[in-house]
Amino acid sequence: MAGANPSVGANARWRVRGRSNRSQAELPAWTRALAEGDDAGYFGPGSAVWAVNGALPSLVAGIRALLLQTLHPGAMAGVHDWSRYHEDPLARLDGTVRWVATTTFGDRRSAAAASALVSRLHERITGTYTDAAGVERPYSANDEELLRWVHDAFTEAFLGAHEIWGGPIPGGGDAYVREWAQAGRLMGVTNPPTSVAGLRAEMIDFLDEAKVDDRVVQAVRFLRRPGLPGLTGRVYPILFGGAVASLRPRYRELLGLKRPWWPAITLTRIALAVGTRTLGPVSPSERNARSRIARLDGNSR
Repeated sequence: MAGANPSVGANARWRVRGRSNRSQAELPAWTRALAEGDDAGYFGPGSAVWAVNGALPSLVAGIRALLLQTLHPGAMAGVHDWSRYHEDPLARLDGTVRWVATTTFGDRRSAAAASALVSRLHERITGTYTDAAGVERPYSANDEELLRWVHDAFTEAFLGAHEIWGGPIPGGGDAYVREWAQAGRLMGVTNPPTSVAGLRAEMIDFLDEAKVDDRVVQAVRFLRRPGLPGLTGRVYPILFGGAVASLRPRYRELLGLKRPWWPAITLTRIALAVGTRTLGPVSPSERNARSRIARLDGNSR
C-alpha cells in the first residue's frame, strides 16, 4: 500500500480480523483490559449481541456497514473532509473494532467511556454538505440524525451478514436490534429502533436523503480495493464480494454496484469457515470478557 507505515503489514492480520492466536501478553492493551471491570456489561453470555458481534461474519458486516454509511451525504461529507482512510485504512478500522468490542464485551463503565471518547473525537468534525435536494446544510458528526443513520446502518449490516453466514441468534433478529439499541443510546441516539420492522422502516425513510456523488464513488472504489497487505489483502476481495452480494438490491442500485457474477455468498462462507477453524470460534475479546464474568461470579460466591 503506497505511503503506508511499514509496521502496518506486521499487524494487519490482527487489526483486520479482531481475533488472533497470540498469547494474552501479545494482545493490545484494550483487549486485555476487557478482563477487568465490575459487572457483566450491557449484554453478556447468551445475548444476541454477543452471538452476532462476536462471530466472524462481522468482518463482512463491517464492509457492508461502510458501504451503507456512504449513502447519507452528511455522513459522507464528514468522512471525506476529516478522515485519513486513504493514507491508513487500518487506523480507522482499529478505532471501530475497539469501540465495537468494548461496547459488546466490556463492563458498563468501559462501554460508556469508549462511547464518550468517540463523541469527543466527533466534536471537531463539522462542516457543510449539499443534501439530496441541492440545499447546503451544516453538519456535525455528533448530530443525532447522522448518529442515527450510522447506528441503523451498522445494525442492519451486522444483522444481515449474520443471518446469511452466522449461527442462530438468541431471541432472533428482534432481540439483536433491541439489545444493540443500547449502543445507539450510549452514542446519543434517542429512541433507536428496537425491532427489525422499526429498523427497516427507518432505513427506508433515510433513503429519501440518499445522494450518490463523486465522494461516494471515490469511497466505494476505495472499499473495493483498499490495498491491504499480505493474506488479508488476498482474502479481502472475497469478503467484499460477499458484502456486495448480501446487500438489498435497492442499496446496490444506489451505490452503483452489481452483484458479483461469481458465487460470492458461497465463497465467503468457505472463507469464514476456514477463518473460524484457523482462529477458533471465540475472539480474544470474548475470552477476556468471560474471564471477567467468571471472576465476578467467583467473588459473589
